[in-house]
Amino acid sequence: MINRVVLVGRVTKDVEVRKTTSGLSVAQFTVACNRRQSANSPERQADFINCVAWRQTADFLSQYCKKGALVGVEGRIQTRNYDNAEGRRVYVTEVVCDSVQLLARPASSGMANTTNMSMNEHNSFVDDNAGLDDNGFDDFTSGVSLDISSDDLPF
Repeated sequence: MINRVVLVGRVTKDVEVRKTTSGLSVAQFTVACNRRQSANSPERQADFINCVAWRQTADFLSQYCKKGALVGVEGRIQTRNYDNAEGRRVYVTEVVCDSVQLLARPASSGMANTTNMSMNEHNSFVDDNAGLDDNGFDDFTSGVSLDISSDDLPF
């Protein structure tokens, strides 16, 4: 059985973190993902998908993710139900995030949109631009010319 979800969309409001009674951080947020546009529908449509992130991922989101941020989410679909205050059964379907990446920030945040940061359940905060110099070039290809003959290559 496979239960894998990959989403790219924009966060609909600022992410807030709550703590469980045992002290775990949990963040619930919604990602707006555009649908494919059909030929006979001139309006763009979006799906609003509920997501939940735990532990360090939740803390990462509360600190760096704001309304309008473009995010990449990887996780699994999970369903649950509970009885609300009126005694009615409520069914919830959500994506439990294994990994969340900030693909771009909204222009109003005053930060560059090229920042690519990520966080997942098993790793600490990762800045995917860490190996780049101030101009955004990789240290291994930043203008250094290598003189290697084709006879020296193993293939």
